[in-house]
Amino acid sequence: MALKVGDTLPNFTAKDTNGTVFDSQNYIGKQSLVIYFYPKDNTPGCTAEACSFRDNYQDFKDLGAEVIGISADSVTSHLKFKSKFNLPFILLSDADKKLRKLFGVENSLIFLPGRETFVADKNGVILMIFNSMSSKIHIEKALQILKKA
Repeated sequence: MALKVGDTLPNFTAKDTNGTVFDSQNYIGKQSLVIYFYPKDNTPGCTAEACSFRDNYQDFKDLGAEVIGISADSVTSHLKFKSKFNLPFILLSDADKKLRKLFGVENSLIFLPGRETFVADKNGVILMIFNSMSSKIHIEKALQILKKA
């Protein structure tokens, strides 16, 4: 069942680019989260989206939020992607697609994994869910909702 605005983020764990286990419980109660699901490392749209999150990362931090990018790519792929584009935020590997299923992120265009962004306040309550294949809008929408929170 897909998450909706007003729901609380589910607890989840996944490997980050260091190969260590990220646990959402270490963040909930402490800071807002911007969690974005994207199709694939090093593709034009996903690279543009990641670089836009990078370029606006300090704005997210100033608003008390941490940014987390999630795709089915491996930890090794994420590490290369993060290094190549100097990404300062967390990337998580969802190789088994359990997180995508947990959040209810559907495929778009039949075969392509969906691009969806979730913004949650520091208590884990979802303030916004935004689904669009247009990568740039995700950053603008997330910043707008955090400024209002």
